[in-house]
Amino acid sequence: MHDYLFFIPIAIALGVGVISPGPSFIFVTQTAMQKSRIHGIATSLGMGTGALIYSLVAIMGLFVILQTVPILYLVLKIIGGLYLFYIAYSMWKRANDPKIDTTQGETSINQHGSLGKAYVLGLLTQLSNPKTAIVIGGIFMAFLPDRIPDYSIPLLSMMAFIIDAGWYMIVAIALSTSKAQSIYTRFKKTINRFASGLMGLLGLKLVFNQ
Repeated sequence: MHDYLFFIPIAIALGVGVISPGPSFIFVTQTAMQKSRIHGIATSLGMGTGALIYSLVAIMGLFVILQTVPILYLVLKIIGGLYLFYIAYSMWKRANDPKIDTTQGETSINQHGSLGKAYVLGLLTQLSNPKTAIVIGGIFMAFLPDRIPDYSIPLLSMMAFIIDAGWYMIVAIALSTSKAQSIYTRFKKTINRFASGLMGLLGLKLVFNQ
């Protein structure tokens, strides 16, 4: 069992990274408050899947390519930034929509779209930032031993999924309560436009930050 002790610092580093506010946090927050708890959870699972994919990418060493081939990294950053701009535009546009019925259940699911769409949007939002692969890759480079024990790759990837999805599920559940929904309904335009502006700034930061 002691062969797997290196999982502990990796888990801590991944946990610290995931709780830092960013595009994923904003998107989960918006989904949970504007749509429903179940949509927020579906989005969280998409976020976790994105973390799992980036973990596999990092372990296989592909993140090194992003570091050593600047043009590829630049292209991915621009694509990711454009996607965040699209999300920001969608949030701004929805600010003027009529106030929503925050009732949970089948009617809410039908009203706000499929859970599959919420999952895919969560996944795309997570994958929109190639810097995530660099961060995860850096964590693995810092803490992985020279020879990793059996099953480490699937276990590390699943750990990244659990940490990421678990955190965003907590956020989704906390912000989909009746009180949170009521606050959102009252200040819908302000909240959406603030989140839209913040998402747009994160998109700019992604594209232009070195």
